[in-house]
Formats: sequence, structure tokens, C-alpha cells
Amino acid sequence: MGGELVRRYAAALGARDWEAFGALLADDVVYRLPQTGEVVRGREAFVRFNREFPGAWELTVLDAFGDERGGVLHGDYGVGAPEYGVTVLRFAGGRVTEVVDYWPEPYEPPAGREHLTERDG
Repeated sequence: MGGELVRRYAAALGARDWEAFGALLADDVVYRLPQTGEVVRGREAFVRFNREFPGAWELTVLDAFGDERGGVLHGDYGVGAPEYGVTVLRFAGGRVTEVVDYWPEPYEPPAGREHLTERDG
């Protein structure tokens, strides 16, 4: 179950199928970006955060696995040059309840999404 949920999450995200993506998320999903300190709370805000993400990206899944508690997605999000990221997901009731994205370098969050996030730390 968990590995399949990770693969469905990656497929919906990579296809930018926001309806399918949102259907995988718990209402109170929490998304964390340790590098920027941003936290996004709730399904609607997390879908919008991804839908409005600035810049070009595409997802090539390098590895994806999980169990009933959660899973891990290792992907290349780069366009023209590799941009690797690792996503840790937690599950409950067959839905994604928490997502933490790890990127190679810390960075300041892009302008224009303060209305969707809060700073952590």
C-alpha cells in the first residue's frame, strides 16, 4: 500500500494533475521545507503551493518506496541539469498526512507565496 501511494503521489505531482494530487492528501496535511523554514498547512494550500510553484521543473522518479506508515521519494526535478530532492511522506488512513522535502542547498523562499506559508525557525 505505502509504495503504491508514493508512486501515485509522484505521478500526480509530475503530471501536474492537481485534482488527483489533492485526492491523495489528508485535509490537514502538513508540508515542510527545512531549507527555507516554510510550513504549508492544509490540502487546499498545499495543492495551490505546488500549482503556483515558480519556474520550470519536471519530475523523474529515481526511487520510490514505502509501507503503511510512510514512504520516500527520490527524484530529479531539474530541467537541463540535475536537481535532486528527497521527499519523506507520512500516511494515515490511506492518505498523505505529512510531506518533508529536502533539497541540496538552503535557499530563501521565492517571493509571492507568503500568503501560503509560515516560517519555521
